[in-house]
Order: sequence, then C-alpha cells, then structure tokens
Amino acid sequence: MESADTGVTDAVGDGTGSGDNTEAEVPAAPTLGQVLLAVEELWPESLAENWDEVGLVAGHPSASVTRVMFAVDPTLAVIDEAVEWGAELLITHHPLLLKGVTSVAATTAKGQAIHRLIESGTALLTVHTNGDSAVGGVSDVLADALGLEDVAPLTVAANGLPEEGIGRVGDLAEVMSLGDFAARVFGILPSVAGGVRVAGDKDGLVRRIAVCGGAGDSLFDEVRASSADVYVTADLRHHPASEARESAANGRPYLIDVSHFASEWLWLPAAASALGNVLADQGHDVEIRVSNTNSDPWDFILTPGGR
Repeated sequence: MESADTGVTDAVGDGTGSGDNTEAEVPAAPTLGQVLLAVEELWPESLAENWDEVGLVAGHPSASVTRVMFAVDPTLAVIDEAVEWGAELLITHHPLLLKGVTSVAATTAKGQAIHRLIESGTALLTVHTNGDSAVGGVSDVLADALGLEDVAPLTVAANGLPEEGIGRVGDLAEVMSLGDFAARVFGILPSVAGGVRVAGDKDGLVRRIAVCGGAGDSLFDEVRASSADVYVTADLRHHPASEARESAANGRPYLIDVSHFASEWLWLPAAASALGNVLADQGHDVEIRVSNTNSDPWDFILTPGGR
C-alpha cells in the first residue's frame, strides 16, 4: 500500500546579493489543538452517528505536531509504526474505545495501546462516522474510485448538508456487466485475503450503483429505494444478504461484499491530502503519511477449486 506524504516545505533564502537581511518566514508546526480545528473543518463531529465515539482519545492540545499518520485501525502494530516514524498524532478511522471501559491497565490490548500512546507522546484522534458522512468522506472516495456520476447520499445526514450522509448512490458512465464491474471493484482495492464476493448474474447489466464503505447491511431499505442495480459494501452477514436476495426485484440489487478494511483504506490518502492542504493554507508545516500496516484481520482464504 502506498503512503501519502503531504508535508509542506518552504525554502529559506540566504539573502545573497539581495541586499535584504530579512529572513524568510519559516512555517511553524501547529499545536494539536490547531490540528483538531482543521480536522473539525473537514469532518465535523456533528456528522457522527449518535452511537459513535469520535474525537480526541489521547493527547494534550498544547503539544506541538510535526508528523501525522493516518490509519484505519488503532492496532498495536499501527501504533508502533506511528511511534517509530515519530508521529505526534495518529488519526484512525475506527475508534479504540467505542464501548465504555473501567480500566486501561496494560494487561489488555487496549490498555497496552493507551500506555504506548501516552508514554511515547503520541496523540490519538478518531474520525469515524463523521468521516463516512462528510463530503469527500469514505463513501465519496469509493464512489469516485468506481467512476460514479451524479452521486448522492443513501441517507442524508441529520446535522449536515444535503450532500452529506452515510453511503452514496450514483451512475456509471456506461452500462457494464456485473462480472466486469466486480472486476473493477477488485482492481481498485488494496489486496487482502478475503477478496471480493459477488451475488448475482455475472452477465447481468448494471449502471446504478450504491456503495457504503465499511459494514452496510443496515442500509438495504435505502439501497432498494435508490433503485440501485448493485450494492457494494463490507461485512455482509448471511441472513441480511440472504433476505436481500429473496426480496430482490428481478434479482436486483446484486451484492458485492468486500473487505471492511480495504473499503475504508481508500479514504486515507485523500484524507491525508485534505488535511495537509488545510494546514498548509494556515501556514503550518506538517508531514502527513498513510500507515503501511495492513490491519485486515484475515491472513489467507481457501476456495473450492480456486473459484
């Protein structure tokens, strides 16, 4: 997986032959608090679902930030990568502490993560469903990568703009077979063990596409209402997928089930670039990188006959 370095560097002239001894102004590193304001501009916390836990998990707002790493999951391996690179801030899509805890002792994986972050001086920030819902968020990036046009949310955000919300639906420029479209989906995603699973007629024609990065089997009603020919999402469970097929009109929507990690990883380079641009516009010098750690939980898969 590629990294996205969006650090801003400005050369400082030595004044030779200029007759001007005034040094060029060097961009300053922002505080964590200033980075949080930039993040809020891009992915407002008001867009998060009411069950979600987003925002700052660890870190002091007055601390200086020169390096930021983006990742899908705050796993121990990801945290170690951020610490070893020297990041003062790790921004992850998934929360570390989605459910309440009564202890962060280092006897558990989450406790170890908290200790590693605090002891290394690395802040942790979660941008989850607010990153899903915002313009340029997870599903927008997925829709763009698939070449969708006239894109709209599957569900409009309660506290956002009309173009913000969970999931997206749009149209391909041209009709494709389901098999060819599934191959396009496979081709844009990072390689993971689970691959891509497809339900539907391989030769069936599709044009209207619904997508939801991450787990999206709660949106079947909205997908059907959108008249989508196919629905691309992750973590499709047996019963919701089976019921969706049973109730499908003329076999549609077809289903394409992808890796949760892979579907959301696509957003990271775009998010890193967006934050880098905002901070640069504000006169800050920050290096931003996407984690190279594959945090998909699966290592390999067996299929009958390789099919």
